Amino acid sequence: MSEEQVVYIVDDDCDVRESLVILMETVGQAFKEYESAHAFLQDYHEGMRGCLVADIRMPRMSGLELQEKLIDAGSLLPIIFITGHGDISLAVKAMRRGALDFIRKPFHEQNLLDRINEALDIEDGKRKVQMDKQQLVERFDSLSHRELEVLELVAQGKMSKVVADDLGISERTVEAHRSHIMHKLGIHTVAQLIRLKIQIEMLSEPE
Repeated sequence: MSEEQVVYIVDDDCDVRESLVILMETVGQAFKEYESAHAFLQDYHEGMRGCLVADIRMPRMSGLELQEKLIDAGSLLPIIFITGHGDISLAVKAMRRGALDFIRKPFHEQNLLDRINEALDIEDGKRKVQMDKQQLVERFDSLSHRELEVLELVAQGKMSKVVADDLGISERTVEAHRSHIMHKLGIHTVAQLIRLKIQIEMLSEPE
């Protein structure tokens, strides 16, 4: 994927931020630092690539509150929380909400780097899946109403002659529609068409 992955550091403690910045610079990892959850949210947009490393206790807006806002926004950014000794129960709550992990202070640098690399791999995979889904939806959206009718009947295993009779059109027209459908969807067989139809139906189901 072309866009650079960034580690977003969110912590109100300037010493912690500085240590994380030095660590990122040491390994050549792109990063951006914020002194508060509010400051990060002002920058946030859905196209952000990478992961979030955030303190779980911050003034005005905690790490948990930030996590909730990102969940509501449909964010794909994995979150690694940095926690103090008394924050374990909060960290467990955060993981139940989908956080990747929590690292206790003082953190071991290599352990944190390992988790960050894992988070970046996870985000990359999520982004690719999202793009594949978007491309699939766009392909189906490119089909005309008649092509969708033909697709539905072909996917049921009906031969072109039967499809033609059902729709009141010629068999040659059905074959032309089938050809256009295959071209637009980037497939070559009816089996592939059926699999794509199942995938698009699954995407349409409410979560």
